[in-house]
Amino acid sequence: MIKWVKCVIKSMTGYGRFETVEGGKKIAVEVKSVNHRYSDYTIKVPRYYSFLEDKVREFASHYISRGKVDIYIAIESYEEADKEIILNEELAENYLKALYALRDKFGLKDDITVMGVAKYPDIFKAERKEEDEDALYALVEHAMQPAFEMFSSMREREGERIQNDLCARVEYMKTLAEKIDARSPETVAEYKEKLYAKIKELLDDRDIDENRILTEVAIFADKVAVNEEIVRLSSHFDEFYEIINRNEPAGRKLDFLIQEINREVNTTGSKANDIEIAKIVVELKGEIEKLREQVQNIE
Repeated sequence: MIKWVKCVIKSMTGYGRFETVEGGKKIAVEVKSVNHRYSDYTIKVPRYYSFLEDKVREFASHYISRGKVDIYIAIESYEEADKEIILNEELAENYLKALYALRDKFGLKDDITVMGVAKYPDIFKAERKEEDEDALYALVEHAMQPAFEMFSSMREREGERIQNDLCARVEYMKTLAEKIDARSPETVAEYKEKLYAKIKELLDDRDIDENRILTEVAIFADKVAVNEEIVRLSSHFDEFYEIINRNEPAGRKLDFLIQEINREVNTTGSKANDIEIAKIVVELKGEIEKLREQVQNIE
């Protein structure tokens, strides 16, 4: 029976988005991730809100332990302007003095107006209002929460699909390993029969040294014995289920475990002097490659 377990592994691929209007701000959060060997964050926020980056990264780390993650946060003032206009009084006074001097020197008509002066460069400047950083982050966090929940749900659904595929392949590999275990003694018996027949053919009716044949068979049996490799494979398959049942990221551990499984299969293939076992080994190696490909998608 396949040891179907509750899905606890997650895919590294996911997407989530949420938009809200709160506290006079329109905030949109988008998060997406793809496979990566380590954790790699790219966080993009409006230039004036760069102070949010560290807090956003810390928040994301509670959801993600591995993957290339892109987080986009857009913030727009919705109810009131986020800038205030400042009059440069000193510069305005200098402009006026220059205009009055020009009027008096050349006897020009006095048509100096507020609108006229306001057109000169740098009379007014727009400065961004100071933000309450904690209050703003609270608004951003409220928007991130549903975005990351959507993101996590997608990763869990994909993780369940991957887990089901992995479990099915491991169960199939167990049946292949059992076939090798059952076939191995048969190869020794077949070798004994062939050896006995060949010696009998060579010696005609002369006596056959049974002890010598038994010795040769014992040497052959020891050379091609793969029972230790099969036992270790069985242990690795059990470890697979233990890993995916733990409530923690499993990708790196499964990747290492697959290397160990591959090592035992390679050893089995090199020791077993049998065509049937060689065919099973080839099939096992094909399944290992499929396992390895899937594990690259796991957090």
